[in-house]
Amino acid sequence: MSSPTIEDPIYGILAEFAGPKEMVRAAKDLGAAGYCKVETYAPYPVEGMAEALNFRPSSIPLIFLIAGVLSAAAGYFMEYYASVISYPLNIGGRPLQSWPAFIPITFESAVLGGVLCGALGMILLNRLPRYHHPISNIPRFRAASSDAFFVCVEASDGRFERTITAGLLRQLGATAVTEVPLSS
Repeated sequence: MSSPTIEDPIYGILAEFAGPKEMVRAAKDLGAAGYCKVETYAPYPVEGMAEALNFRPSSIPLIFLIAGVLSAAAGYFMEYYASVISYPLNIGGRPLQSWPAFIPITFESAVLGGVLCGALGMILLNRLPRYHHPISNIPRFRAASSDAFFVCVEASDGRFERTITAGLLRQLGATAVTEVPLSS
């Protein structure tokens, strides 16, 4: 694998930090400097990282709710149509629209629709499946699952400039700064 040159397109710049406190401080400082597309990698959840990266609440719960309500309505009206409009049977003088009998299917429809649409929404919003990530080509990055802490600034960020961003990461206390090429 050849090292990237100035002309080569890159995914971003990866910086390794000594510990979680340094990584959180660097993420906060990058956010204060105007960087938006910053990712962090650590072997365990780091307290304060979500605030440092300015995470917004996810829209996944709203997708679950809307899909569940619409699916429940669809399940209820499917039974209503079958029992009252399409094939009405008057058995023992019971009402055609017997809502207590419709509750199990309505509930199951809500759960099924909510779960399917929520899972699909989660997959799409997370841009999955992603079979390969450019950071996987960096040999030292394997330590992110055991004892290393990384911050990556993506090249697609509006404030990104190779030399300025790399210099800023070094100023923030990175022990190593590496350019991440787009291809292997």
